[in-house]
Amino acid sequence: MADVGGGFGFGTGTGIGVGPYAELTFDSEGDVDRASQGAVSRMEATDVLVFAHGWNSDRSTATRLYDRFFAPFPALVGPGVRLGYVGVVWPSMRFSDEPIPDFEVAGALAEPGHGCALDPLTRRALGEFWPGRRAELDRLAELLAEQPESAAAFIEFGALVRELVGLDAVHTVHAVAAPAVPAIFAEDVLEVCRALSHALARAGAAATGIGIGTGTEGPGLTVGGGLRGLWGGAKELLRQAAYYKMKKRAGVVGERGLGPVLAELAAGRPAMRFHLIGHSFGARVVSFSLRAVPDGARYVRSVTLLQGAFSHYAFADRLPHDKGRGGALRGLHRKVDGPVVACHSPHDSALKVFYPLASRMAGDSAGLLGFDERWGAIGHDGVRAVPGAPRLSLDAALREGVPTAGCVSVDAGSVVRRGGAPSGAHSDICHEELARVVVSAGRMGR
Repeated sequence: MADVGGGFGFGTGTGIGVGPYAELTFDSEGDVDRASQGAVSRMEATDVLVFAHGWNSDRSTATRLYDRFFAPFPALVGPGVRLGYVGVVWPSMRFSDEPIPDFEVAGALAEPGHGCALDPLTRRALGEFWPGRRAELDRLAELLAEQPESAAAFIEFGALVRELVGLDAVHTVHAVAAPAVPAIFAEDVLEVCRALSHALARAGAAATGIGIGTGTEGPGLTVGGGLRGLWGGAKELLRQAAYYKMKKRAGVVGERGLGPVLAELAAGRPAMRFHLIGHSFGARVVSFSLRAVPDGARYVRSVTLLQGAFSHYAFADRLPHDKGRGGALRGLHRKVDGPVVACHSPHDSALKVFYPLASRMAGDSAGLLGFDERWGAIGHDGVRAVPGAPRLSLDAALREGVPTAGCVSVDAGSVVRRGGAPSGAHSDICHEELARVVVSAGRMGR
């Protein structure tokens, strides 16, 4: 595993302005850097905030996120609470044309004018994400830069993406079984790119407040009639391939990595209380870590999910559209000695538009543009199909506090609202109001 600097303390050495701070560093298989685990085990704290990032291109982006999000906490907790701060670092990536509000530094954003082409930062990140795939990635980048108006070029592009996600290998080994890779990577590539191009137009309109099909679309929001107009959808297909891999990896890191590590830490420090926080796919990391909590253990005091990129039915005992099945995390909220709070926002284009589209394509290739509630994300509209789970506005949650147990949905759209296309407000999470939700969920307030 590469050394990404798991540290202990605070100040300029770690880039974090609160302390004590440490990092838990995991590789793609969920194996932890034991030195980073040791730093957490030595913390003198009553309550430990454990935050897992979503898609980030490098450790520095995650560190800036943790520094900003953790900053309000010392002033919010009661006198009997001694906080420790943990940043989970796991290998993910972010396309650099996805702006993070108030986060970017000079040179961090994609250079203007790239359009459908891959900017240098994203191309480098993809190379690190798919090591050994330089030839395929170079050809994908070439096609996106040239945007040929040719069906054969799209077919080639789709075949290269399938190689990256391993679809052909799955079909070779499991030819009789249902494919383990979503249909978005297997269906007609022109149809998929057309659907994704329309989704990009919708996301751009949502970010600017301009309607689709009204004749008032802004630059770049329309989908041209020729094949050349579908290359934006092709780039989104490549993005979805990266997200598909990150989705699987997030579950592995949570279940095989973070969960067992927290169990070990709790065994050595039985009085320590853990408060799990996750953004985007990091919400998946911390949620899947609950699978490793032993029956009867009470060391996870709260879970706060910020724009979680997984199904809103994940915690359901029975799915509304399939009563014989439950969600992937069914019942795991009962492993928490406190609430599981899902903060969601209608201004999150990544979860409002792209998550359900990709999910529908994974399970139902018919009607790619139709909406079906079964495909919604927990970060878009909160927890669904869990009886008795309250739904609160952010003002109500801050005024009255959140319940002390069970699943809770908090509409954070009043603050989680800024961000450009294609992801909208997906990463607009550094607000004192959300820190106060975490403090309320963990019963740490003054």
